[in-house]
Amino acid sequence: MPKINFENRILLSITGGKEDWREKLEKLNELKIKRAALFLEGFDQAERKKIYRALLGSTLKEIPLCHVRNDMEVEEFVFLENKFKTKYFTIHESGFGFLDKWPGFKKKLYLEMNVDDYIAPKVRVEDIGGFCVDLSHLKMALTSWTKDFDYTYLRKNKVKFDCNHLNGYDHKKNYDMHTVKRLKDFDYLKTLPKFIFSKVIALETYNPIDEQIKFKNYLKKLLRNYFN
Repeated sequence: MPKINFENRILLSITGGKEDWREKLEKLNELKIKRAALFLEGFDQAERKKIYRALLGSTLKEIPLCHVRNDMEVEEFVFLENKFKTKYFTIHESGFGFLDKWPGFKKKLYLEMNVDDYIAPKVRVEDIGGFCVDLSHLKMALTSWTKDFDYTYLRKNKVKFDCNHLNGYDHKKNYDMHTVKRLKDFDYLKTLPKFIFSKVIALETYNPIDEQIKFKNYLKKLLRNYFN
């Protein structure tokens, strides 16, 4: 069996607030990085326009995964798909209330589950592209064996598991960590079922790009050992 290339699967990401995205994009440009993920949840429309303009002048050529906001217009999806080959648009459960806003993109949407032990009636992952499993969320759901975990696990052979968000995990609090302080905060990954790891794994940490690179190097070794 050929070894999995986690170098290509794990993506550095633009995350955080106003100053964070500028600093991260500047660093990606400095390093001449061509592929990264984009998390837009923290940005209103005015700020997103600034991000899009900056992306056009960046070294990035491909943004395989974008985490979207419910207030985004379909034109924003079209822009990202056409200019940066975005294939995976990830949404929260609340996103099912906005599907009509995004015609033509329903099967390109991927569900990130909440961790509230509740599945709203409108949530039907079968109607969209599939799951974007947030790995720390799944660890939280598995630890407490919530309805969120059941909803995901029972569909393992029925829908696609095409992408992931990757954060740290606090064992003591059973909580996800968006600012990672120790490499071992990623070791929980070895306790998760292998089928939920996808071909696109986007780091969702608020840490700067230099630290994300260290995380990626650690994660490549950790996941190679786990899978191979």
